[in-house]
Amino acid sequence: MLKEKVNEAVKYISERISTKPQIGLILGSGLGVLADEIEEPVKVAYQDIPGFPVSTVEGHAGQLVYGSLQGVPVIAMQGRFHFYEGYPIDMVTLPVRVMKELGIETMIVTNAAGGVNQNLKPGDLMLITDHINNTGQNPLIGPNDSEVGVRFPDMSTAYDQDLRVVAKKAAEKLGLTLKDGVYVWNSGPSYETPAEVKMIRYLGGDAVGMSTVPEVIVARHAGINVLGVSCISNMAAGILDQPLSHTEVIETTEYARENFLSFIREVIFSLNRNK
Repeated sequence: MLKEKVNEAVKYISERISTKPQIGLILGSGLGVLADEIEEPVKVAYQDIPGFPVSTVEGHAGQLVYGSLQGVPVIAMQGRFHFYEGYPIDMVTLPVRVMKELGIETMIVTNAAGGVNQNLKPGDLMLITDHINNTGQNPLIGPNDSEVGVRFPDMSTAYDQDLRVVAKKAAEKLGLTLKDGVYVWNSGPSYETPAEVKMIRYLGGDAVGMSTVPEVIVARHAGINVLGVSCISNMAAGILDQPLSHTEVIETTEYARENFLSFIREVIFSLNRNK
C-alpha cells in the first residue's frame, strides 16, 4: 500500500534529520548543483530509503539532501524520477508524499525544458504559470485517501500566485530576466516531433518537458504550495535546424547555473524574510 510505503520512508528519513524541513526542492536535469549549496547537509541515497525508486538518468545524482539554505531548513531531491523510466506514476510522486509528511509547506520544483515559444532562448529561466498534462496519466487515479486530500482537487492555481510574486521580485532584485509561461508534460523519453511541437504551440504551451506535472498534481492534492521554474535548455524540435540531445540539455543548464543558483537562493531568502 502507498500509505505504508510513505510511512516507512518517513520513519527512515526522520531518524536521520534533526528538525522538520519547511521547503522541499525537486531539482531537474543538470540543476542538482543547488543541493551542493545546502549547509550541514545530511545525504540519504534513494537506494537506502525503503520503497524509493532509483534515478537512472544522467544529471540526476539520486539522493535526498537535508540541511539549511539561506537559514531555512530544506530537503532537496538531487535528481528525480520520471514516468519514462518505467516506474508506476504513484512511485514517481512518492517523494512528494514523503516530504509532506516530513513537514514541508512549500515546494519549489525545477526542470530543464524545451522552448516552444520562440521568445524563449536556451539559458532562460521561465516561471511556470500553469501546465498542460499531455500524457493521459494522472497520479491520483485509483482509491483516494480523504485524510491526504479531496477526491477532486482544484487545480485553478496549481502554481501559487503569491510565490510567483516573490519570485518575480527576487529576479528583479538580482537583475535577472525572468520569463513566464505554460509548461507541457509529455511522457518521453523520445523528444517531440516538429509536428507535435507545432501542436503544443497551438494548445498554448510555451515549454515542454518530461516531468514536473505529476509531482505538482500530488503536491496540490496534499495541500503544498508550489513554485515552478523551468530552465530552457534547448529549443524544441523544428524551431532550429539541429538535432536534439540530452548532452545539450546538461551543457545549457551548466551555462545557466549561476543565474539559477542565485535566483533560487534569493527566493528562499525572501520567503524566510516574509514569514
